[in-house]
Amino acid sequence: MGVALVAGLLLGWLFFGGSGEVQTPDRASQHEHTEAEAGEETIWTCSMHPQIRQSEPGNCPICGMDLIPLKKDDSEADPREIRMSPTAMQLANIQTQTVTKGMAHKTIRLDGKVDTNEQQVYSQTSHVPGRIEKLTINFTGQYVTKGSPVAYVYSPDLVTAQEELLEARELKETQPELFRAAHEKLKNWKLTDAQIKKILASGELKEQFPILADVSGYVTEKLVNPGDYVKRGQTIYKIANLSNVWVLFDVYESDIAWIEKGDEVTFTVASLPGETFSGKISYVDPVINSKSRVAKARVEINNSDLSLKPEMFVSGEVKAGATGGEEDIIVPQSAVMWTGKRSVVYVKTNTEDNVGFVMREVLLGPDLGNSYIIEEGLKSGEEMAVNGTFSIDAAAQLAGKPSMMSPEGGKPATAHDHGNMSKDAMENMESTIQPSENKEISGYDAPKLFKKQLTALFEQYIDMKDAMVASDAEKTSSEAKKTLQALKNTDMALLKGNAHVFWMKNLDKMKSALNTISESEDLEIQRAAFVEFNPIIFNKIKAFGLDGKTVYYQFCPMANNDKGAFWLSTEENIRNPYYGDMMLECGEVRETLK
Repeated sequence: MGVALVAGLLLGWLFFGGSGEVQTPDRASQHEHTEAEAGEETIWTCSMHPQIRQSEPGNCPICGMDLIPLKKDDSEADPREIRMSPTAMQLANIQTQTVTKGMAHKTIRLDGKVDTNEQQVYSQTSHVPGRIEKLTINFTGQYVTKGSPVAYVYSPDLVTAQEELLEARELKETQPELFRAAHEKLKNWKLTDAQIKKILASGELKEQFPILADVSGYVTEKLVNPGDYVKRGQTIYKIANLSNVWVLFDVYESDIAWIEKGDEVTFTVASLPGETFSGKISYVDPVINSKSRVAKARVEINNSDLSLKPEMFVSGEVKAGATGGEEDIIVPQSAVMWTGKRSVVYVKTNTEDNVGFVMREVLLGPDLGNSYIIEEGLKSGEEMAVNGTFSIDAAAQLAGKPSMMSPEGGKPATAHDHGNMSKDAMENMESTIQPSENKEISGYDAPKLFKKQLTALFEQYIDMKDAMVASDAEKTSSEAKKTLQALKNTDMALLKGNAHVFWMKNLDKMKSALNTISESEDLEIQRAAFVEFNPIIFNKIKAFGLDGKTVYYQFCPMANNDKGAFWLSTEENIRNPYYGDMMLECGEVRETLK
């Protein structure tokens, strides 16, 4: 009995007492670690969409991928720094570059046209008053040779002057001054010595006298007809010597500081393929045209073969260098983000296993086209992000770090708020702001006629966009009406099945936006409607394609009250329709459709 009691007590201790007070060092450590983890909330994120942050595991509401735990980095010494793993940098396509100094150069593209050299344009006048009896030059473009007759004039005054000459000859011996005066009168009317001698020899009065060309050249204007009465000194033709011509280039305000007298310009002419011309700028207008907002830069070209004809369009380039000869800090345009008054970059800081970026405000110097001169804020040798800066900035905003839109930082976006956006809002953003990532969009086999109609719509859209670039509200309204008509001309009955359904989607919004633009002459109202129109038409062009057109889908982060806005263009160079000349080159190409 006693033995049984002792055995029962021993078994009870083994089953229940063993887990009470006695713990091995390993188990104690594990217990403390578990309690520490339990007291700290795990944040779950998506490797493809780091803006997604939730307090529990699950699937990404955007792409459906499994969420992964967000690693905490307690080693951050700088509260302004945003840390990223090498994997995250690769996914976001973030690239960095060392800041260096160099000589600032800018290639400026100029458009212009051939014009007559004003110094080689002459007015052929009638040197005597009278009636035009005959014209030997009957149309513009005709070539005349110096000394050849261009017209014949009947002049009563000239007849009288001949009579005076013949009478004065009879008194030449006694009154030589009178004869000399009569002779000089005819000379002043541009009669040659040979003509005067012929009058004296024949003794007969001539009723018609030829007007002789003062110069050789091409007639650019014919100002009289037979039977017209002309005064002495009245212009009857304009004659131009085209062996030397001017090429006048348009220089925008933003480029004027780079263009100087003596700069070399190389240019081509569309009608002369394969030929390249060059010359030096001989003159730059000291004033800006109040309507076109450009100044003219003049290049004088020898045109002895007459290959360049007035009014030909030309495209040229000037490789300009900054004045002063000093090296500057130059960074790619993609590295800089604008917020209106502020310009910021992200400077790289390295740690043992992660990469950090800190936002820094910089002072921009001249725009070099694809790069900027940095006046203040960066030092040579530092490393900065040159691609993927918007991804870094988005991560900084979500982490509550200082960012482009929140220079003082803010509250981190965690749990289910998705950066203060609902799931529907995020899906809408994916389908409208970034159509290139919308999985619904795929190519449809559209009939050739429909593609032709869609191409006509796109071409008319470009005219509307260009009017907006020029900040011409009246023309924008007019072009919007034509664009609306081009949209109506696209025959949706040509499309079948899913293609027809896709074309119908948001068609009412396109028409509404075009109606708003066409019915208003307020640029702000027009541009607001333009914001909504662009992602929709881009989706449709991407789905159905165009006939032989390359489309550049461009983006400005400052437009639409700093929410960003897109537009379409046929050229890679940025011409911002939301700001015009204020910030003509603000933006970047987000996608290219060929």
